[in-house]
Amino acid sequence: MIEKVIIMGAAGRDFHNFNVYFKGNPRYRVIAFTAAQIPDIEGRTYPPELAGEGYPDGIPIHPEVELARLIRNHRVDLVAFSYSDVPHVQVMHKAAIVTAQGADFILLGAAYTMLKSRKPVVSVCAVRTGCGKSQTTRKVCTIFKQHGWQVVAVRHPMPYGDLRKQVIQRFSSYEDFKTHQCTLEEREEYEPLVDQGITVYAGVDYGKILEAAEEEADIIVWDGGNNDTPFYRPDVHIVLLDPHRVGHELLYYPGETNLLMADIAIINKVDTADPQNVARSRENIRSHAPDAQIVLAESPIRVSRPERIKGKRVLVVEDGPTLTHGEMPYGAGVIAARTYQAAEIVDPRPYAVGSLKKTFEAYAGTGPALPAMGYSPEQVRDLERTIDRVDCDLVLFSTPIQLKRILNIDKPSIRVRYTYKDHGAPLLEDVLLDKLKGRMP
Repeated sequence: MIEKVIIMGAAGRDFHNFNVYFKGNPRYRVIAFTAAQIPDIEGRTYPPELAGEGYPDGIPIHPEVELARLIRNHRVDLVAFSYSDVPHVQVMHKAAIVTAQGADFILLGAAYTMLKSRKPVVSVCAVRTGCGKSQTTRKVCTIFKQHGWQVVAVRHPMPYGDLRKQVIQRFSSYEDFKTHQCTLEEREEYEPLVDQGITVYAGVDYGKILEAAEEEADIIVWDGGNNDTPFYRPDVHIVLLDPHRVGHELLYYPGETNLLMADIAIINKVDTADPQNVARSRENIRSHAPDAQIVLAESPIRVSRPERIKGKRVLVVEDGPTLTHGEMPYGAGVIAARTYQAAEIVDPRPYAVGSLKKTFEAYAGTGPALPAMGYSPEQVRDLERTIDRVDCDLVLFSTPIQLKRILNIDKPSIRVRYTYKDHGAPLLEDVLLDKLKGRMP
């Protein structure tokens, strides 16, 4: 019997699971994808050119709220949950909806969906969104470059546009961002690495991406998204924990899976976290991933002209996903505002317009910072309009890229950034190179 399948996703892991597990498998026929978390990604079609034989019209992508109806109308047999950074209890609520309609509910094994590379792979993942993967990936790439190895980063997918044009994307210059019509969210991940001279790959088909990356790399760094597991089988699996959200490493899917698989567990942000929470994070690692080597790290903030903050009424613009489904109430910008004695952090919620207003409604705990949402040109314009409306003296941009290159903003502003710093021994470089012994060229 051919089983009818729905894949629940958020424009990333869902497509990969289809490509490596369901595509070309005579046992299954995928009826639809559903979409969550990311705005405006439903209503598209996974195109026939990518879906392959048996899908002449492609595969429709529906809003997740239609899941129960889709199961009933199509008599679906199986639903595969395929996105990340979701509380365990919420995953089971989704399972209850599915099983109540008479379908089976599955989670694909993490290792089963990992492709094997002929080059060494180091993955940088986390137990939650906003743990500090980006600066850690940059640190890992710097370590390898300093040893003379050619490193290529492969980023977890963010294919929010025309999927036909996003099968394989390669970024090594700012011109590539224009060529691929990158969203703000994509640029935030790719641009800092390109600034380091690191080539970045992303897209939809991670088998083809792997083949391309292997042609120019001595070593591949998997740059994870959210708290998802890697698409490539790592030789060394680095997993970050955030003691500001201690305990979350055991409460979110698939972050706990990452923790259980960790070779190196980095407790990040120890410079700003409660020492008792750092100790609790360490104990959770020892209890649940006893073979993982523990590294302590800081996330010091870098501020251009910090003296300008004192006494000012500031608007803080933080990384979008960290504040929304990452559930962090603040990031580097708020820390900078407090550290350098801003008179007030202005609440942006009364000034929000368009999609930003909807974001605050959907994520009621977000504030007093403004999430830098930019999944579409329309959302970027809403971000500009919201910033323009806020009554403040200064804007603190705390995102991985220089937003003023993209946004048309007249207000005075300064940039705030996180960097990676070891918090004493053992150093990440020493632990990483020891784990890679015998695998490097």
